[in-house]
Amino acid sequence: MTKRILVTNDDGIHAEGIQRLEEAMLPLGEVTVVAPEREMSATSQSLSLNSPLRVHRVDARHFAVAGPAARATVPAIESGTGPI
Repeated sequence: MTKRILVTNDDGIHAEGIQRLEEAMLPLGEVTVVAPEREMSATSQSLSLNSPLRVHRVDARHFAVAGPAARATVPAIESGTGPI
């Protein structure tokens, strides 16, 4: 059984750190990256429940979310297979 690994951060989907973390995790299993569409440092645990959740599929394994990292992980965790 292949392990499924969710990688996220608060620096944004295109940050160098998340790319390096993804590269390090690839040998360990199936990696999905879900992160804010832009840098959101210092807001990683905040949730915005009053605005719709917008997920942009960058490619098959990369998803950018409008909002903080905590908001980005909710659909990925709830679906069990990655973001919806």
